[in-house]
Formats: sequence, structure tokens, C-alpha cells
Amino acid sequence: MTERPGEKPDRPYFSSGPCAKPPVWGPEHLALGSLGRSHRSKLGKARLGHALELTRKVLRVPATHRIGIVPASDTGAMEMAMWSMLGARPVTMLAWESFGEGWVTDVVKQLKLDASVVKAPYGALPNLAAVDPATDVVFTWNGTTSGVRVPNGDWISDAREGLTICDATSAAFAQDLPFDKLDVVTFSWQKVLGGEGAHGVLILSPRAVERLESYVPAWPLPKIFRMTKGGKLVEGIFQGDTINTPSMLAVEDYIFALEWAQGLGGLGALMARADANAAALDEWVQRTPWIEHLAVDPATRSNTSVCLKFAESVGLDAEAQAALVKKIASLLEAEGAAFDIASYRDAPPGLRIWCGATVETDDIVALGPWLDWAYEQARVA
Repeated sequence: MTERPGEKPDRPYFSSGPCAKPPVWGPEHLALGSLGRSHRSKLGKARLGHALELTRKVLRVPATHRIGIVPASDTGAMEMAMWSMLGARPVTMLAWESFGEGWVTDVVKQLKLDASVVKAPYGALPNLAAVDPATDVVFTWNGTTSGVRVPNGDWISDAREGLTICDATSAAFAQDLPFDKLDVVTFSWQKVLGGEGAHGVLILSPRAVERLESYVPAWPLPKIFRMTKGGKLVEGIFQGDTINTPSMLAVEDYIFALEWAQGLGGLGALMARADANAAALDEWVQRTPWIEHLAVDPATRSNTSVCLKFAESVGLDAEAQAALVKKIASLLEAEGAAFDIASYRDAPPGLRIWCGATVETDDIVALGPWLDWAYEQARVA
């Protein structure tokens, strides 16, 4: 029987969203001057603009692309894009986990478009080479609930006629996004940078802007989805003039995380931290007989939302596995050794451990013995 470990992770925050704050975070670091001020004041607009410019620098977004802060997290950004741009030409929907499935539901059942839906089970990718470049394509770059990501953008044609609409919420700031291949990119800063929830970021290529200015969808658009007026893009949205009132506290928190990222060395340093964390967790997985990666192909395994499943040798059906997950998660939370590591409710039973850049590798290493201990405790309970 495994003894109860002595050393715990210093920061046991392994949730896949909202994620751990940057290691040096503290409320004393927030620039509080904009709190209590209108977001439309000179100061408010300046801070929002600063957040956008830092986003461009850290993510290496081309100067040709617009960046805007929008309502309702990554979901809001994706809904804005789909409701405003889809319907102009045929569309292909790619889904291999629950969030991709959600976009399929929106497009097929709500927008009622006759989409080509290409799916793969949890742990795998669909055949990306089969995507028709004449269609608009909607997909997640990193499947947050399956731990499966696209390995690169080579499958996206440079001569494509359609738009690529990419939900990059658990990939941005941890994976290298090829903006020349992506026409719409969305994310929420509550993921890799550990920001506060509620706001999304929407990045548009010139091709996406052209679609917005040349196409009017057949359905009505709510106010928070409208990005054009009189057939022209509302440029203010992408200059800090937000559609609705943002939380300036959340914006200041995001600015702090971006400045922290810059201080580390920018995107390369953030990706290196996530890669180191994922590698440390993989070392534990490789030597542990009762657990394995949900992502079958190592080339498609996430370095942020790492999803694990029970090995076949565990010998439990899905219902018993789900009960085991609850026991493990509860034991670790009670011990203060790990928070929020149960797999997503729609995913196969297992563990999901966030390895993004705000997590320290030493904490991933310290987590392994606690996972072994909790598993053995839960099996005999």
C-alpha cells in the first residue's frame, strides 16, 4: 500500500478553467487606477487598448489582424463569429470532443445550416486532409475535454476559398497558432494566462473582415453579435471600444498576466513552460500501470488540458470508473493536494490535469505520488 505522501504541490490548482493564476500573482500587483472609472473614459480606453496591444505582442498576431475584447468568454467570441459569418458558403464542422460538438449543435440545430459534420471519438482526430478548402471550416485547435490537439496547420490550404474559424481557447499562449492559416481565432484569457472569467478575445484576419462587410446573414443578430454598421466593420470594437461594459478588474488582471508573460520571454517561454509540465506528467503516466493518455497519438496530445483514462487492466465499467474519479478527486481536494482534476462530465471517466504555463513543473512532479495514493485509497474505500 502506498504511503501518504509528505510533500504537497505548493499550488494545487490544476483546474482546466478558470486556471491557476501566474505564480507571482497577488492582488497588490493590479493597477487599480481604472477601477471605478468608465470603460469609455480616456483611461479606460487606454487600458483596454494596452491589453489588446500586449495580446498582439505576446501572441505574435500580425498587424493585418484585428483583435477585440468581447462578451461571454470564448463561447461569446465563437458565437459572434459563427452567427455573423456562416451561411455565405458551405460549411464543414470538425468535432472530436464536447466543445466542438457544441459548435455543431449551434450550426446545425440553431442556424439550421446543412453542414458537413466530420467527427472522431474522444482520443482521436478526424481526417483533416479530407476537409474541402472551398468550405468554411469550424474547429477547436485544442480539445479541452479530450486533450487532443491538431499538430499543425499544414492541412489548411493557402488557396482556401472558405474561412477557418478556430476555437483556440486552451491553445492560445501555449501552442504556436499559424495566423496566416486562421481567419478567425477565439479564446478566453482564463485559460493559459490564468485570467478571470467572463470575457473573450476575437481575432479577425482581413479575409474575415471582408466576409463581415460583404455578407448579411438571413437571421437576426443580437446587439452583442453585431460587428458591422452600414456594411462596414465597427473598428472601435478592435480599438478598445467594447460592445458592452467589461470588468476593468478582469482587464487589469489580464494585463498583469500579459506583462508577466512578456517578462518571461513571451510566447516561446510560455510554450516551454507548458511543454515541461506536460512532459513531467507524462513521465508519471509512463511508469503508472493504472492510468494512460486519452489521446492515442503522442503527436496530438495537448500540453495544456492533459486528459487521462483508466487502463483496461483496472477492470471497471464506465459507471464504476466515474465513481472512482469522484472518490479520487474528493480525497485530493480534502488533502489540499489537488483541486478540480476530474474529467469533464461528457468525456470518458478519468482525470484532467492542467499543465498550462501558469503551473509550476515542481507541482506536477509533486502531484504524481498523491495521485497514486488517492487511487489506492479510493479502490479500497
